[in-house]
Amino acid sequence: MIRALGIDVGAVRIGLALSDPLGMTAQPLDVIKRTTPERDLDAIRKAVRDNEVTVLVIGLPLNMDGSEGPAVEHARLFGKLLEPLGLPIEFVDERLSTVVAESVLLEADMRRDKRKQVRDKVAAAVILQAWLDRQGNPVKT
Repeated sequence: MIRALGIDVGAVRIGLALSDPLGMTAQPLDVIKRTTPERDLDAIRKAVRDNEVTVLVIGLPLNMDGSEGPAVEHARLFGKLLEPLGLPIEFVDERLSTVVAESVLLEADMRRDKRKQVRDKVAAAVILQAWLDRQGNPVKT
């Protein structure tokens, strides 16, 4: 059983998404307001424990041309912060994940203030679903 936690790392918020128990689909889970690295780690540790997570999937914010910029280094450093959890850490290209998340929320006719509250966890679900699809799962969302 794969239980993956998708992570969209931002400067202000961290979006979380969780795979279903079969590791086929991703659902938005939570948004963590960033404070300190220790508290960020504690919040993710709690999500890992509460949901029996077996793998962490972190979005890698590549530039549109596929090159790595400063944001990629921040994502990789965040991955290092999570190493004490003792779980495998995977990185997945997250280009346009926030754009896709915003589009989904607009289609759902969600108000702007509400979109801001959920955008990061929806982006995490987009990231996680891309990783799940790459694993060869037949279900697409």
